[in-house]
Amino acid sequence: MSEHILEIKGLSAGIGEEQILNNVDLSIRPGETHVLMGPNGAGKSTLGNVIMGSPVYQVNGGTILFDGEDITGESVDSRAKRGIFLSFQNPLEVPGLSLEAFLRSAIRERSGKPVKVFAFKKKIEETCRLLDMDPAYVERDLNVGFSGGEKKKAEIFQLLILEPKLAILDETDSGLDVDAVRVVSKGIDIFKKNGGSLLIITHSTRILDNLSVDQTHILVDGHIVKSGDASLVDRINSGGYSEYTKAEG
Repeated sequence: MSEHILEIKGLSAGIGEEQILNNVDLSIRPGETHVLMGPNGAGKSTLGNVIMGSPVYQVNGGTILFDGEDITGESVDSRAKRGIFLSFQNPLEVPGLSLEAFLRSAIRERSGKPVKVFAFKKKIEETCRLLDMDPAYVERDLNVGFSGGEKKKAEIFQLLILEPKLAILDETDSGLDVDAVRVVSKGIDIFKKNGGSLLIITHSTRILDNLSVDQTHILVDGHIVKSGDASLVDRINSGGYSEYTKAEG
């Protein structure tokens, strides 16, 4: 077993002629929580998408290792089957497909086996109870008519049902009210306690209040310019990114 669940070495990537990520190095051990922060346009979401294998971006250099295996050239579905999960800033609406049916299909695709209905229903009920959610919620069409908070809750629900090895959460707490942040934070805490690894991309730090953060990284203009422990979050909250953007400039 590899020492790291995720190991990124010298990663450069972009869209067409535009280079967005430049020689990024990042390693996450099993069970660790890492936070990625930085000003708007720094490339944070790009990094999450490139780790997930989005075809929108081209990798121009470096490697991505997952569980010790090179996945740099693998497709999105292959990475998902390995146990990588990416939440989106703006999840898509899928009319005609319920949240429950989507999850059942995802589990079947990942395992390659039929879903055991009784066990699946039981897990749905248990997860609804853990998150204080109405079970009828999972019968609704995926994200159709959902508020911003409901979409984020649906993603955390998916996270707990699918149980990936690594979750990349991109601005999961953006624009949420207090109640929604509570549900999202509770779900992340459950995932963490079950041994999951996390890369949390965020501007706000409300979601981090009840989490133990192992490493914090500051991304500026496609470069990781600073890494440190949880105290780096407080430093950014008090002083912003000016000292790091000046260093880059």
